[in-house]
Amino acid sequence: MPTPPHHLRVPAAAAPPLTGHLPFTDAPGVSDPIEVTSRWLVRGGRPWFPVSGEFHYSRHPAAQWSEELLKMKAGGVTAVASYLIWIHHEEIEGRVRFDGDRDLRRFAELCARHGLDFIPRIGPWSHAEVRNGGLPDWLLARDCTPRTDDPAYLEPVRDWFAAVAGQLAGLDRAHGGPIVAIQIENELYDQPGHLLTLKRMAQEAGLDAPLWTSTAWGGVRLPPDELLPLYGGYPEAFWTEADGGWPDTCRKHFFFTHQRDDEGIGADLRPATVRGGAPDAFADRFPWATCELGGGMAVAYHRRPRVDADDIGALGLTKIGCGSVWQGYYMFHGGTNPPGELTTLQESHATGYPNDLPLLTYDFQAPLGEYGQYRPSYHELRLQHLLLADFGHHIAPMASVLPERRPTAQDDRDTLRWAVRSDGASGFLFVNNHQPHEPLPDHPETVFTVELPVAGGSLTLPSSPVTVPTGASFCWPLRLDVAGLRLEWATAQPVCTVDADGRTVLVLAATDGIVPELALDAATVTSVSAPSGDLTPVDGRILVTGLRPGTDALVAVETVDGGRVGLLVLDAATARTAYRGVAWGAERLILSRDGVVFDERADEVRLHGGGARPSFAVLPAPARAPLVDGTPVNAAADGVFTRYTAATDDVGGPTSARITPVRPAGPAPDTVTGVLGRASTPADKYFDTVAAEYRVDLPDDLPAGTLLRVHWTGDVGRAHVGDTLVADQFFAGRAWDIGVDRLPAGLPRTDGLRLSVLPLPAEAPVHLPSDAAGRARTAAVTHAEWITTRTWSVRAG
Repeated sequence: MPTPPHHLRVPAAAAPPLTGHLPFTDAPGVSDPIEVTSRWLVRGGRPWFPVSGEFHYSRHPAAQWSEELLKMKAGGVTAVASYLIWIHHEEIEGRVRFDGDRDLRRFAELCARHGLDFIPRIGPWSHAEVRNGGLPDWLLARDCTPRTDDPAYLEPVRDWFAAVAGQLAGLDRAHGGPIVAIQIENELYDQPGHLLTLKRMAQEAGLDAPLWTSTAWGGVRLPPDELLPLYGGYPEAFWTEADGGWPDTCRKHFFFTHQRDDEGIGADLRPATVRGGAPDAFADRFPWATCELGGGMAVAYHRRPRVDADDIGALGLTKIGCGSVWQGYYMFHGGTNPPGELTTLQESHATGYPNDLPLLTYDFQAPLGEYGQYRPSYHELRLQHLLLADFGHHIAPMASVLPERRPTAQDDRDTLRWAVRSDGASGFLFVNNHQPHEPLPDHPETVFTVELPVAGGSLTLPSSPVTVPTGASFCWPLRLDVAGLRLEWATAQPVCTVDADGRTVLVLAATDGIVPELALDAATVTSVSAPSGDLTPVDGRILVTGLRPGTDALVAVETVDGGRVGLLVLDAATARTAYRGVAWGAERLILSRDGVVFDERADEVRLHGGGARPSFAVLPAPARAPLVDGTPVNAAADGVFTRYTAATDDVGGPTSARITPVRPAGPAPDTVTGVLGRASTPADKYFDTVAAEYRVDLPDDLPAGTLLRVHWTGDVGRAHVGDTLVADQFFAGRAWDIGVDRLPAGLPRTDGLRLSVLPLPAEAPVHLPSDAAGRARTAAVTHAEWITTRTWSVRAG
């Protein structure tokens, strides 16, 4: 008999991982000691699957840090990573600033307050698309060789590390603090001795963490066993050539492979003649951990990629299937460059870097935007992070296994991409049928056969073939234990569990285009009921088929050991509104199209949204209906949830902003090229002479949290109040958001906001998304609107 096309054999259990072989030690006496094996991380004695997200505190107003951290936590982030950008703190030599938006200690303390780990990336060189990679100008003016063991360079670095250590004193694990890891330098691939010098200097300064890390792409060479290598992978890249197409180094991340390294990240800053070590040289001693999975992508002047939520979600899920045991995202929250006192602070040709970045915006198309906007990618990733919160300790020790038949090359779009994480007895099946730019086809008549060496041999699922739709990416459980019920398989993705009415409910998310099927091990079941669909006994299993996903699609099971289990299958759209957290004294699942944060210290849930009265569904429902802004709500059944709708007036949707054309655009300025022959941002003078100009009135009564959403075409846009630049953007086909709350106090708002937009030269060597390239040649603001985000307080009734 021929081998089925989708066949995978899980090998017998591998030898135990190496333990105690690395010099990483946690503080004595901590209740949840962190350890590193050769294949996964351990915390508090069990496998640990962290989720880290990058958020640069010095690129965001300090007054908003707390709420933005809670948004990240609600999105499933467990650790906040942040570059400590030296030039942001010491632009002027000898004046080290940790005030206001640079208050490192306050930021770290807020992470601790909200139950988040903190990972400072201390440099001294960061990159971060910032001027000089974060090194101050005064340092580069010295007679020294940066990023080496030159004593003239190490002397100011020692002072910088001492200043950082002073800010973080008492916030290490020994004192109950949040710092679980410290990254040394960034993207330094060929100087292991210097990396070791920096680690020792940081330790001598008083910095301490159970994990010391380094970026590991580009065939990096590291001092043996001293730094935990962290990897990355992006769906797109701004740092490649304008005419280079979609880079193969990005394409590879939409395949299941066991190659950890991405030689493309930072390749524009590595001389082609200099090579690091062998790719994946550390795979036998370190687990596969990441710190820079693309949560989005910046735009440079010469290359302006656009990434979508499906790109980010598919990449993240694929990395779990490949074997990742630490999902780290760059960026998870966008930001804005602070205004420099001496210079602008963005990466640019003027400082010898290959890319011109916008002066101010560092939005990065991140899941949470520059102004805290919720993006669809936030909801895609939250769905995965809920899975990891409940099942990450099972997944982390599971080996990644690839099928017998897999894509032959990166141009193979016809072979289905899938993998399994398994411990031999159970596992998770991962499928990715999405990639940017070049859609993958439907895969009809798909059935998977997974041979497990433990617990009953092979599984063939589902019972009837399905079509894997183009664009789909998902994870299915294999022989998952749910409170005494063995779920043999489900053609729906596990989201999380929640206890409701004495029942453990496993919530699953259906995939659009695939009808959910649940297979229950009949030996673990005494009774089962479903609100829709059919129950069919087959070969020792009970198949539940024909379910209509939704808030009422609860399959109720009584187990042989007397337990009560529910399997709730939500439709794909509803699942992406799911949040889980402690609310009103218990852990609950909340469905909301508004953003949700759980503030346990205040015993409050807050909703962030606009355009309609708040409405949210809760499981399990609290004993008394909650209050929204102190006002009673209307309650009604929504399947197994209780839905609460505020009895308030509608907030209303976007309102038009008044725009007055002041000056039409003149001829586009000639393109100027800079480093590597790449196109440079047009000179400032053209914004006063060639740019189309518009005035936007700034009403006095705009509510807090209002954005101006500008619909525009052109090349570069800048916004001024008076003579002060307050926002900028390179056109890539999307609307341009400007946070009105960010306008500096004291500016003459009576003159309104001045928008200047340049046209793109017809033959400019600039890459834009195909649907934006033609529009960029016309500089125009078509319309703009005020978008108001309201925050509602939801407290116990």
